[in-house]
Amino acid sequence: MTTAAIIVAAGRGTRVGGDIQKQWRPLAGRRVADWTIDRFQGQVDHIVLVLSEGDQSAWSEFERTNLILAAGGSDRAASVRNGLDALADLEIEHVLIHDVARPCVTTDLIQCVLSALNDSPAAAPGLAVTDALWTGDGHFVSGTQDRTGLFAAQTPQGFHYGAIVSAHAAHPGGAADDVEAARAAGLDVAIVPGDADNLKITRPEDFARAERIMGTNMNVRLGNGYDVHRFGDGDHVILCGVKVPHDRGLQGHSDADVGMHAVTDAIYGALAQGDIGQHFPPSDPQWKGAASEIFLRHAVELAETMGYSISNVDCTLVCEYPKIGPHASAMRAEMARIMGLRADQVSVKATTSERLGFTGRSEGIASLATACLVKS
Repeated sequence: MTTAAIIVAAGRGTRVGGDIQKQWRPLAGRRVADWTIDRFQGQVDHIVLVLSEGDQSAWSEFERTNLILAAGGSDRAASVRNGLDALADLEIEHVLIHDVARPCVTTDLIQCVLSALNDSPAAAPGLAVTDALWTGDGHFVSGTQDRTGLFAAQTPQGFHYGAIVSAHAAHPGGAADDVEAARAAGLDVAIVPGDADNLKITRPEDFARAERIMGTNMNVRLGNGYDVHRFGDGDHVILCGVKVPHDRGLQGHSDADVGMHAVTDAIYGALAQGDIGQHFPPSDPQWKGAASEIFLRHAVELAETMGYSISNVDCTLVCEYPKIGPHASAMRAEMARIMGLRADQVSVKATTSERLGFTGRSEGIASLATACLVKS
């Protein structure tokens, strides 16, 4: 079954105040949108990010990721339709539609909505209203409202792909959310239990509440990696996925990419899942000369399977030669591509050992790496 999520991030977010749209404002050390996107990484097969056509910096940034981009429309419904259209050629069966301003959504809630779609054409989380409800003019109470059977709607709202495409195409517009469009088309919408912490950032004070939620729920893991390869015959080295000309090569069972090996081990370490040698034994001839990208991708996929997203990695190469500086940008880009990250989540830098030890004698290259993983 092929699944997708559409994250609607084309709104202006004016009610929250400030000069920056709320999806790009900082929250617990990252931007709101970064948290929201990461919640869906590894939970669905494809992610569509709907951006305002005028937000050129966001387009430039996310074009370098594994996300599918779609242009926002004149209103939210038009933006959702554009997001649905972006999935037209991918044979999607189930799709989730989520507001970017809900960064505290949990993996459990995402999976709960997806599971409900096995028995219903549509499903959405709702919180039963428990407080007394009043009517009023903003100054005085004018009456009360029966709360029986009332729910506060949340996202992600899930649908059979073809059904919600047809529902939006037939709707005249003005729907409060995608559930309204679905019901207008005659779809039964199952209610799954909502989450009180799955707030939608709307007012300035919501940022503080979201940070408190993240502070209590955040599961962060750190891992370290270290690797060494000696020099041998050759005319280049592979470092962090980039071929660097040199008068010697690095020796190893695989392609001897010492930087990528250290990052891979850092991820395995953060997961408490051993090291490269346990997953890809050097005694196994099938890995002789293998591209280290295979190992790194496996570590990233393992992290996703275990419910973690990679916040950032930092890799330091220790050598006298070759000089790393001219190639560092390309290394960051290649590592980011392999891991499905932005370039600003990957650091590659170099240092010498002041001509001390085996690296100082130019006998080989060492690498140290740190990876930070966050529970999705």
